[in-house]
Amino acid sequence: MAKVFSGIQPTGEIHLGNYIGALRNWKPEIGAFYCVVDLHSMTMPWAPEEMRRNIRATAAHLLALGLGESSHVFVQSQVPEHAELTWILTCLGRMGELSRMTQYKAKGRGRHDVSVGLFAYPLLMAADILLYGVQEVPVGEDQKQHIELTRDLALRFNSRYGPVFTVPEPRISEVGARVLSLRNPQEKMSKSDPDPNGKILLTDPDDVMRKKIMTAVTDSGREVYYDPGEKPGISNLLEIASTLSGEGVEDLASRYRERGYGTFKGAVADIVIDALRPLRERVLELLASPSDIDDALARGRDYAHQEAKPMLDSVKRAVGLLVP
Repeated sequence: MAKVFSGIQPTGEIHLGNYIGALRNWKPEIGAFYCVVDLHSMTMPWAPEEMRRNIRATAAHLLALGLGESSHVFVQSQVPEHAELTWILTCLGRMGELSRMTQYKAKGRGRHDVSVGLFAYPLLMAADILLYGVQEVPVGEDQKQHIELTRDLALRFNSRYGPVFTVPEPRISEVGARVLSLRNPQEKMSKSDPDPNGKILLTDPDDVMRKKIMTAVTDSGREVYYDPGEKPGISNLLEIASTLSGEGVEDLASRYRERGYGTFKGAVADIVIDALRPLRERVLELLASPSDIDDALARGRDYAHQEAKPMLDSVKRAVGLLVP
């Protein structure tokens, strides 16, 4: 079975786009590593108390998915090998390739107050992955470019210093990999959306989820069919419903084509609520018992350290550093 690694930033409550685009593909596979990447979230301004709260809440979502059972859930900053390997990769990375990263261009290019961390954090992401020799990285479409950089760094290192790193492949869902905002279906669903009705949080009560879907922006006409160019709002809802129900987009569109937007949205709301209710209940149960979260994270940390240290030692030897 292929080794798997993926991570999620503790930058706020987790929404439906995070779940469909990435978390739904995270499986409790033996040997898989799932990380709360708290160091990544420091590339933008943060509040310490909020950071601590968000780390535990994000971990609760991962554990609610069953990822702390046969696989391993841990916090990035608690395994120091991540930061140490990042420095070595920083000395291999190139300014040009980092400046081409889409997320850097969107958030920081041209600004004088942007942190060095925002520019360089794809190198930390590469270190996260390469430390564990994973073959597959389940990510959303927006992270594919970072996996390509990770592959380039691994190949460059192996060519220069010997075959140390496994070259990973991205694992991206074909349908639903990019969930769009319910209020602006031209943009992806985002934690930073100032309109709370644009995103469905995994901890939203049933009635709140239903209201957000029923008031989602749709398109002209009343016919339900899949066409992201002409009907981005309806197409987004069709993808959400298809991904969560397992029913084909065209089958859903055919069933509701002539039944009007209201009936269709009600059906989508039912699908979303039924799919997310068990997860929400488990998350809330875990958050009520923070010691259980911390115990699970300690187990994951210890296992991750045992796996990461031998790899870092191999890297150090390969580049000519002394290993105690």
